[in-house]
Amino acid sequence: MEISEIPGNTYQGGFSNEDSLNTLGKVKIDSLKENINEIEDQLSERQDISSEFEKEGEKMKRDINNFLSENSPKGEDDSEFARERAELRRKKIEISEMQLNEKVNCWKDVVLLKKDLREKQKELFERENRMETINQILGDK
Repeated sequence: MEISEIPGNTYQGGFSNEDSLNTLGKVKIDSLKENINEIEDQLSERQDISSEFEKEGEKMKRDINNFLSENSPKGEDDSEFARERAELRRKKIEISEMQLNEKVNCWKDVVLLKKDLREKQKELFERENRMETINQILGDK
């Protein structure tokens, strides 16, 4: 008599149906947990990048202010310096605009990542509950 012919035996040359089901469920749950961790890492990295961009912009504007205050002509009417001063002020405005755009883009990215995170967490919760229910049913046999 072969093993598969023994009454009540679920062995089919590898895993039992219960083992196969548990393995498949665990693989999907592990994959979802990995996806959740990746999304959390992306959120953190995106916020770090935005913060670094903000700091760099503030440093550039501070450097411009320092240059302007250190190199202003003393009592002279220097039209060349006035042009440079106006150009540097425009640069400060451009930097501020870029910082504002970065804040908006970061906010949009964070919203999308958080939405994706919530969906993955919900799917993980449902899968874990499903696996728990299946294990309870199979264990009650």
